[in-house]
Amino acid sequence: MAWMTYISHWFEQDDWYEGLQRVNMSQVRQVGLLAAGCQPWNRDVCAASGDRFAYCATLAIYVYQLDHHYNEFKLHAIMSEHKKTITALSWCPHNPDLFASGSADNLVIIWNVAEQKVIAKLDNAKGTPASLSWCWNAGDALAFASHRGPLFIWTISGPDSGVTVHKDAHSFLSDICMFRWHTQKKGKVAFGHIDGSLSIFQPGNKSQKHVLRPDSLEGTDEEDPVSALEWDPLSTDYLLVANLHHGIRLVDSESLCCITTFSFPSAAASVQCLAWVPSAPGMFITGDSQVGVLRIWNVSRTTPVDNFKLKKTGFHCLHVLNSPPRKKFSNQSPTKNHYTSSTSEAVPPPTLTQNQAFSLPPGHAVCCFLDGGVGLYDMGAKKWDFLRDLGHVETIFDCKFKPDNPNLLATASFDGTIKVWDINTLTAVYTSPGNEGVIYSLSWAPGDLNCIAGATSRNGAFIWDIKKGKMVQRFNEHGKNGIFCIAWSHKDSKRIATCSGDGYCIIRTIDGKILHKYRHPAAVFGCDWSQNNKDMIATGCEDKNVRVYYVATSSDQPLKVFSGHTEKVFHVRWSPLREGTLCSGSDDGSVRIWDYTQDACINILSGHTAPVRGLMWNTEIPYLLISGSWDYTIKVWDTREGICLDTVCDHGADVYGLTCHPRRPFTMASCSRDSTVRLWSLTPLITPLQINILADRSWEEIIGNTGVETLHVLDLLSKYGLISALSLLGCIPSPDSAIEPGAPPLLCGKVSRDIRQEIEKLSGNLRVKKLRWFSECLSPPGGSDNLWNLVAVIKGQDDSLLPQNYCKGIMHLKHLIKFRTSEAQELTTVKMSKFGGGIGVPTKEERLKEAAQIHLRLGQVQRYCELMVELGEWDKALSVAPSVSVKYWKKLMQRRADQLIQEDKDDVIPYCIAIGDVKKLVHFFMSRGQLKEALLVAQAACEGNMQTFHVSTPKGPSFSDDIYKEDFNELLQEACRELAEWYFQDGRAVLAACCHLAVDNIELAMAYLIRGNELELAVCVGTVLGEPAAPATHCALELLARKCMMTPACFPSVGYRDLAADLLLMTPDSELQLVKLCAFCPGCTEEISDLHQKCKLPTVEECMQLAETAHADGKIFETIKYYLLSQEPEKALPIGIDFIKEHISSSDWTLDTIYPVLDLLSYIRTEKLVLHTCTEARNELLILCGYVGALLAIRRQYHSIVPALYEYTSQLLKRRKVSVPLKIEHLSEELDAWRACTQIVNPSSEDSPYTPPSDSQRLVYAALLKRLKEEPLRGIVGPDYVTGSNLPSHSDIHISCLTGLKIQGPVFFLEDGKSTISLNDALMWAKVNPFSPLGTGIRLNPF
Repeated sequence: MAWMTYISHWFEQDDWYEGLQRVNMSQVRQVGLLAAGCQPWNRDVCAASGDRFAYCATLAIYVYQLDHHYNEFKLHAIMSEHKKTITALSWCPHNPDLFASGSADNLVIIWNVAEQKVIAKLDNAKGTPASLSWCWNAGDALAFASHRGPLFIWTISGPDSGVTVHKDAHSFLSDICMFRWHTQKKGKVAFGHIDGSLSIFQPGNKSQKHVLRPDSLEGTDEEDPVSALEWDPLSTDYLLVANLHHGIRLVDSESLCCITTFSFPSAAASVQCLAWVPSAPGMFITGDSQVGVLRIWNVSRTTPVDNFKLKKTGFHCLHVLNSPPRKKFSNQSPTKNHYTSSTSEAVPPPTLTQNQAFSLPPGHAVCCFLDGGVGLYDMGAKKWDFLRDLGHVETIFDCKFKPDNPNLLATASFDGTIKVWDINTLTAVYTSPGNEGVIYSLSWAPGDLNCIAGATSRNGAFIWDIKKGKMVQRFNEHGKNGIFCIAWSHKDSKRIATCSGDGYCIIRTIDGKILHKYRHPAAVFGCDWSQNNKDMIATGCEDKNVRVYYVATSSDQPLKVFSGHTEKVFHVRWSPLREGTLCSGSDDGSVRIWDYTQDACINILSGHTAPVRGLMWNTEIPYLLISGSWDYTIKVWDTREGICLDTVCDHGADVYGLTCHPRRPFTMASCSRDSTVRLWSLTPLITPLQINILADRSWEEIIGNTGVETLHVLDLLSKYGLISALSLLGCIPSPDSAIEPGAPPLLCGKVSRDIRQEIEKLSGNLRVKKLRWFSECLSPPGGSDNLWNLVAVIKGQDDSLLPQNYCKGIMHLKHLIKFRTSEAQELTTVKMSKFGGGIGVPTKEERLKEAAQIHLRLGQVQRYCELMVELGEWDKALSVAPSVSVKYWKKLMQRRADQLIQEDKDDVIPYCIAIGDVKKLVHFFMSRGQLKEALLVAQAACEGNMQTFHVSTPKGPSFSDDIYKEDFNELLQEACRELAEWYFQDGRAVLAACCHLAVDNIELAMAYLIRGNELELAVCVGTVLGEPAAPATHCALELLARKCMMTPACFPSVGYRDLAADLLLMTPDSELQLVKLCAFCPGCTEEISDLHQKCKLPTVEECMQLAETAHADGKIFETIKYYLLSQEPEKALPIGIDFIKEHISSSDWTLDTIYPVLDLLSYIRTEKLVLHTCTEARNELLILCGYVGALLAIRRQYHSIVPALYEYTSQLLKRRKVSVPLKIEHLSEELDAWRACTQIVNPSSEDSPYTPPSDSQRLVYAALLKRLKEEPLRGIVGPDYVTGSNLPSHSDIHISCLTGLKIQGPVFFLEDGKSTISLNDALMWAKVNPFSPLGTGIRLNPF
């Protein structure tokens, strides 16, 4: 296996204990991604091949791939290697895994999509590759050209590898817009030029340069760029050409004449792009440049066959997929290859629209628009299969959350727009008018004013009212100088500050009155209002200094000037929690922390290797600071001691903006020159705090004080009265306790204080409210609010208390029909308009029609119906079919529904509902990935809204209705499971849990939270739900306790073991888990004794006596348990291992007989396990854990790690001296049998050939299953997917040492500090084998 090349050296080592200190896991998790839009500058910036398509942002290529299970395109990879603007993209016609890209820094790259890596690079392309294309006559040659040529040919491999110049294609008189190789005629290539002409080259023929200009341009210097150029796939000579202003022509490249000039409905229309439709000979499509109108053409007509208005903004480029995406749904009904009319059923023709001569077969077009939108349009169904709308196309300089709404995030970009995003749906809800030049900075108005202030490079500053959609104020005091920062005071909503390249920081009122002009000796880049003093503002200047001004005085001189940076200062940020503390980021790569009261720099944070831009203080943890840099990284700092807690490398370019919302303080947004916005969860940084909340610890261990709280207490004196304020003050720890070095994290912000105050006002079950409110505060977006609403519904909360946005999420199914009915009623009051029409009516076959009329007049209605079906006249057939019989009508309706399903048409819906075939309709929706529609129909059927048509009911209506209701409930559960699995595999475990709670399936909801590693949330929700969730809650508590057993990489605390004990004491029958905790946790004699006492276990000395007594009595399990708790735990190893070896030597052993003993043994303290005297026992323990782990992985369906566990065990057997009753050949035989027998249920891909297992493999697998038995907690069966599992990274590329493939989503570092596996694999591995894949004996702790 590939992973063995990474880690084989570990299996030969026994001395490795120092590796324990290097165990690491990223503390910051990516939970959301707002992808960039498609750039609108270069032409060939989208491409497609098979079930993939790609488009170029400014610096990265986004690759989407079809998920065949859900018929949905998902972001598969972000390819980021270019450092300058990408100029062109071309997919290899011979290999669907390869594509090429060029960029403005003269770089050409060949990518392998499947492996997500660069396979070839041409660093000096001798000019910018403005256009590039694979050579159709050679599989490993790529052609590219700069604006004036020449055409270079890069042969990538083979004896002739290298770059050559095309012998004819050079010395052009006009810039090249694009070029296209002929797909059939070897070596034939055409160029389109800026002046509207074409150049055509063909081996053996005379070169034709600058020919075929539009007639109206001949003899003039006017330019009319060739905007699109495509060879006719059915001809060797015909070429389709579009000029931006003079329309479309079909030209003959041999005779150099124009065959057809196509006309537009309007003189104002102009073509931006075109593409042939491979599945429809003679058909092509175009996209307009001004408005997003898609036009369908046929070469035999000079006017469009049809038009679709897809967007308000114009097209940028188009590409038609060679083959449409495959659908997984198929109806296995027999078909005939000819039309007949007999007593048998007629075979209908495909459903045709209005004009048979120009009917368009299903085709899919990749559409890119000038506003950055990207979509995949199904022309046959006239709907979007995928649409990514309104993405930024350039650097995003700033991002800020709306003060009164943590779900709305605004972003400011180089592309001249501000966009406002809903971070739950990751969609844009508002966008500014644009044309502002570069927008460097933004600032929301305080509260609910719904306005944003923006700072531009050339148009001054502005205020944009997002509800009105227009600019309501402009400020031009800086003239034409760029404004780098704008800050709206949130303590005084009338004041706005701007700072500019002219050296001024200007304070003004919102109506434009200037209050102060603070002059600086150089450009001012950053400013920030103090959050604790409304009249104090700090600035960052090019002269390397930080200044503090007090705006309540008339003086224009700074109160303080802080010096120390060695390069210009960019942003400054006041701490929201520490009075007088601020930070600054500089081009010297450092972040400095300043104390205004001490007039000094109190810390320097060094680690970035490039200028620092983004800065953000956490609003709850006073010493937590995050910085972003031009080195592409985000760093998390503990400012108390200047320690970097984590470094995040997922962005593919400079990181500019960082922000969080006070009501969701541990969800951070970042923006970058890579044109993306990413969402991060910081909650892993405060794990001990979360567990303190779960363990119901005192307020002093949750809420802290930074000294600023004194000010808030004074506010409370006037608000609540002296007694309540003083009582609160008495509960607060000593001043600055939360920022003492080494102290565990405590919440010090307004949100946590508000939660405490609200809880202290309440009576009754305070724990439920406490868990919910803190969970909502600490959890990232993506379903936690939805989850708690469903929990409230299940617990019987009155519907009137549900929030207004409840209906926008996953509703409990008892509400679904009511809310959707209300929604439908609202929609009926809205006038709907439709652009464009159908494509034509089918031609009538007169002879068959005449025969049908005769049958009708003879009263032979069934024959008439069959002929109408054959003619495609379904409506006429169905209208008279009841006169034959109701049974025949129903059968005909079913046939019509089957045909529409085959054609993937929405028209099937009324047919299925009319005959009550709910099952077929639900499965139809599920096959198309329309899972919410399937759920809605199933629920409607369960509520009796779907009338099942009974042809006959011999057993009585009530009996039949009960059967149907039971069927509908099964359909409902199936649709719900499918929707939950869709969310889960998309890395959204919380929404998956919501789906199950919506149908009151608490067991599966809890299981999905555990499998998504949302352990803290699972415990909170499980505690509130009570007894139905108890088994899963206890499982989550045990996993959380395991998390606490090992010293964390962040905020180390001796109290962790006490936290683990508290969690375990919350579960019933916790003695064995407490034994494992005490057995594993290291410490001095006193600490271990204290832990034994807390867990109510015998003393260490008593345990030794109990072990010896149990050993004498032959009680193996008791012997092992007490030896592990004694001062000589290593004595348990040989006893337990001998017991296991004896059992697996027999033929009838089962997993359940040996696993409890092996699991207990694995908790031996690491320092004892690594003793040289335990070498053989240690090796045998690792081997047995590896093998049993493989069996557990099979039982729990952890398919991705089963081969690795078998290989791990085999390698240990091969390299270590042991005597265990396992043979490598036997392991190989079991693995082969598992692979052969499970491929029936889980084929690796749709195209892989199926090889049936042999009889011997079936026998081996049957014996394996007999040994495994069934998993006790059935809900947790299935792979783990954590939040963000499918989010690709730009630059932080890691290869899994289990698979040898690039890791998608969160990464887990193993103990050598270099080897990595995916966090999903790490979680599954740790659940079945506690020891590291490196074979060292170190326990994994990925929870």
